[in-house]
Amino acid sequence: MARAENKETAGPATRLVANVARNIRVQKGWTQEQLGNEIGFTGAAVSAMETCAQPASDQMLVELERVLGGGTGIFEEARTHVRLDKYPAQFKNYALLEQKAVGLCLYATLVVHGLFQTEEYARALIGGGYPPLSEGRVEELVEARMARRALFEREPVALIELVLEESVLRRTIGGEEVMRGQMRHLAECARRRNVTLQVLPLDAGLSGEYAGDRGGMELVETPEHDRLVFLEMQGESLLIKEPGKVSTLTQRYARIRAQALDPRESLGLIERLAGEQR
Repeated sequence: MARAENKETAGPATRLVANVARNIRVQKGWTQEQLGNEIGFTGAAVSAMETCAQPASDQMLVELERVLGGGTGIFEEARTHVRLDKYPAQFKNYALLEQKAVGLCLYATLVVHGLFQTEEYARALIGGGYPPLSEGRVEELVEARMARRALFEREPVALIELVLEESVLRRTIGGEEVMRGQMRHLAECARRRNVTLQVLPLDAGLSGEYAGDRGGMELVETPEHDRLVFLEMQGESLLIKEPGKVSTLTQRYARIRAQALDPRESLGLIERLAGEQR
C-alpha cells in the first residue's frame, strides 16, 4: 500500500527514478496504465512510483530498464540507491559499507543478523516490532533486507563471520515453522566456503568469563582495508572509525569468538534445532 507521507520523505534516488520514468513515459505519449501494461504493473502502481508515494521495487526497476531504459542502464544503476532510500535513517550509511565490504565479523545477541534472515523470519520480526508499521512499509523493509543477501554471491567474494548467541536460536519469532525454516537457512549459510558461523552457548559464562556482555557489534573491512565498527541499539547507531577504539572492539570480538562453539559444533547444534540431525 502506498503511503502519502513518502511523498514528503522520499530520498533523492527515489525522486530521480520517478522524474526520469515520468518524463520518458510522457515523451512516448503513454498513460500510466499503458506503461503499467508494458512493465507488468498496475497503473496505480506506476502512479505511486511517479508521485514517490511508493518507491519502485527491484522488479519494477528491472522492467523500467527493459521498457524505458533504452540501453542506458539508468534504472539498473538506480536499484542500489533506491534500496538505500528504503532503509531506516540510522542504517543508510552503514548499508553502503556492508555492500562493498571485503570482510565482515558480526556478533548478534538478540535476533538472527539481518544478512542471515529468511524472508518469513524478517517479515515476522519487522511486522511485530514497535511502533507498529503499515503493511506497505513492512513489505518495503523486508524487500530491502532480502536484497542485502546479494553480498553472499558478490564477486569478489566477501568473507563473513557470524557469532550468534544460542538464545537467538531458541527465541521463537513468527512460530515454529518459521523458526525451522530459519534454522535450515542458517545451516545452508554455514556450509558456504566464505562463511564461518559459530554459536556462543548459553553456558559460556560458567567459567566466570563472558566477553559478550556489552552487546552486538559489526566489524567491517573496506575495499581499502580500513577497519570500522558499527553499533546499533534502540533505533540509534554509531559508526566507529578511531583506530584505538576499533582495536579494542576487534580484540573483544576475538574473545567472543574464542568462547563460542567451533563451526562444526555450531552447525550440529543448528541442525538439531532444525530437526535435521541424522
